[in-house]
Amino acid sequence: MDEEHIRPHGVDDLTVEALGNISEALEAINIARGHLYSFHRITGTADLTLGKGVDQLREAGHHELADRFEQELVGRNVLFGRWTFQIVEEYDDGYYATFRRLEQEARDALVEGRRHLYESEMKEARRTHGRPGHEHRPDAEGDQGEG
Repeated sequence: MDEEHIRPHGVDDLTVEALGNISEALEAINIARGHLYSFHRITGTADLTLGKGVDQLREAGHHELADRFEQELVGRNVLFGRWTFQIVEEYDDGYYATFRRLEQEARDALVEGRRHLYESEMKEARRTHGRPGHEHRPDAEGDQGEG
C-alpha cells in the first residue's frame, strides 16, 4: 500500500474505526451540502420562472393577480430574513466548516493527517492479490500483492 494510507505505528484498531466513522459522517454532510446547493439553485430558478409567469399574467390583462404574486411571493425570503444564498453561506461558515476543521484536527492528532485508513485496510483485506482489477493503487501494473 502507499504510505499515505498505512496507519502510523502504534495506532489501534478502535482509533482507525472511530476516524472511519467520522469520515463517513463527513461524507454524509458533503451529500447534505450538495442537496442544500441544489435547493439553492432550484429555488432561485423557480423564483426567476415565477417572475416570467407573473409578467405573462400582467400582459394577459390579469393585473390584480399579477400584483398579488409579485408583492407576496416574487423575491420573498424562503426563511425569515434569508434567501437561499444566505442559508448556504451560514451552513458553510458554521456547521460545515466546524465539521471539516474538527475532522482534520482529529486526523492530524491521531494518524498524522492520513485519510481513509479504515477503507484502505478494508480494500487490502477484500481484494484478490495478483488479479487484474484488484491492484492496490492505479500505478501498480503487475501488482502481485506487495505493499
